[in-house]
Amino acid sequence: MATSQKPRVVVSRSLGPDVMPLLTGRGDIEVDMWPHDDSCDRTWLLEHAKGASGILVMVTDKVDAELLDIAGPALRVVSTMSVGYEHFDTSELSERGVRMGYTPDVLTDAVADLTVMLALMAGRNAGHTFSLVQSGQWPRLHWSPFAFCGPQLSTTSTSPERTVGFLGFGRISQATLTRLVAFGVNHCIYSSRSSSSPSEAQTSRDSALLERLPTLQSLTPVSMDTLAKQSDLLIVLAPGGPETYHLIDEPFLKKMKKNAVLVNAARGTLVDSDALAKALKEGWIWGAGLDVVEGEPNVPGNHPLVNEPRCVTLPHIGSATIEARIGMATLAVNNLLGGVLGQVMPAELTV
Repeated sequence: MATSQKPRVVVSRSLGPDVMPLLTGRGDIEVDMWPHDDSCDRTWLLEHAKGASGILVMVTDKVDAELLDIAGPALRVVSTMSVGYEHFDTSELSERGVRMGYTPDVLTDAVADLTVMLALMAGRNAGHTFSLVQSGQWPRLHWSPFAFCGPQLSTTSTSPERTVGFLGFGRISQATLTRLVAFGVNHCIYSSRSSSSPSEAQTSRDSALLERLPTLQSLTPVSMDTLAKQSDLLIVLAPGGPETYHLIDEPFLKKMKKNAVLVNAARGTLVDSDALAKALKEGWIWGAGLDVVEGEPNVPGNHPLVNEPRCVTLPHIGSATIEARIGMATLAVNNLLGGVLGQVMPAELTV
């Protein structure tokens, strides 16, 4: 551990050759970095946090009273390389006057791309059919006219209407909608914290979206009940936390269309996993595409959703593009430096 009088920062994971030089190449700070290519050891983090001016963490690192007590009064900022901050005890940080940084916006396009991919995979039985090929069963399959068919995302001359529903309608939802319009999606409904009484700003935003997407015929805030009943494709992109816990539950799923596809690229806690497994098994909805699952990463091979043929499950890779991760790491570093040096942080979290 460095003993210089320069401000010292602790980094819980290497940010790679493109980004680490933004810290290590400076002469005005000292850098302590977890030296291994795996999750930072909690004991190491606590030991090196003592007297640090700034700490840069991953979403797997818990920032709580224990860490803050050990860091002491020199700590000015904690920066996370994530848009989510459930691992922060925000009340403790605020009470101590420690600034908080996070990484919104830079992962918007990556997550939107993956959301559309999950919608296509779930509707077209990609998970199940891929597993058949991988397990060598293709030669034994007998062709039939409607084998492995699923609902088509794009519109056709005989099926000219598609309604996408969003639970949460922030930046990523809007970017996803822009992509889906190219498939012929012509109606969008959404439910969010304020959709029951849209503000003037939201109304103006929706009008601008309709103007920018001329083939989109409608964009409407609706109730949760309407969201369930009218969505051909339902996409979950709302924040996690107690307020949104299990918003997608058994009563909600029972109201959905039989051919509907559910995609969750937000937080696993929004969807009741047992209810979703039951809905898929009993045919209440067609399929599901999940980048997140409640309790992750502790999702064993015998998990009911992993074993469900019409459920495609990925290990939370929404932001896993080279471009997005470099952008996130760079923003996390700039937030860290801004906090340590008493300057503007590009993405400061205020709660």
